[in-house]
Amino acid sequence: MTLALARRWATALTLLCAVVAVAADKKDKGKPSGPQAVDSGSFGVFVRGQRVITETFKIEEFNGENVIKSQLKETTGSDPVSQKSELAITSSGELIRYEWSQSTGGSLSVLPSNEFLLEKISTAANGKPAEQSFLMPSTSVILDNNFFVQREVLIWRYLAAYCKNEAGNFKCLQGGGEFGALVPQDRTSMRIRLEVAGKEKVTIRGAEHELLRLNLKSESFEWALWVNDQDQFKLMKVAIPADNTEVIRD
Repeated sequence: MTLALARRWATALTLLCAVVAVAADKKDKGKPSGPQAVDSGSFGVFVRGQRVITETFKIEEFNGENVIKSQLKETTGSDPVSQKSELAITSSGELIRYEWSQSTGGSLSVLPSNEFLLEKISTAANGKPAEQSFLMPSTSVILDNNFFVQREVLIWRYLAAYCKNEAGNFKCLQGGGEFGALVPQDRTSMRIRLEVAGKEKVTIRGAEHELLRLNLKSESFEWALWVNDQDQFKLMKVAIPADNTEVIRD
């Protein structure tokens, strides 16, 4: 039987790296079961108020493997470009694999290899894939360009590692949490910091919501993210002021 994040949080069974926990159901022991849905939906990406990208995503868990699938479609242009990604991690947060591709050609993959993350990049033209190694552990975070569901997974990982619920009181460690992150499309790594800023009232599509705000920072950017702490800490909104960009859950 698979438990969703909220239940896992309440019972504090183990540290959830991303999405869900797996608990054995004695009655169904030995019987195969299908993937368990954790979250699905779409995000609209708006630049100066105009929708430019729609991200459709799905998160599932099966036999201790958490799979995050996402597709991006541009909403402008006569021939919108689409991209796909699939991130697979263990229930303890270790990378199993990451794959990305786009409709115009080109793809990449990231796999753990001893103490490294090995990225293989294929261009639209046929040829041997280029390889690049990063001295990073398999517990590093994947944060690829424009895939905002990966930020939701990061938030869940942070909350599980640095926060706790004591008798109904939600508390997080002061100073936030730091992670090593890889941005595969940019072929670069970085250090990021995430911390809870507190509850705020946020307007989404004309309706006011009270959401939990988190601040995501690195040396080169600063984002604000809001999650619904009454609904499994789902990501609802992202603000990127430097780029005049907002991301809204549909």
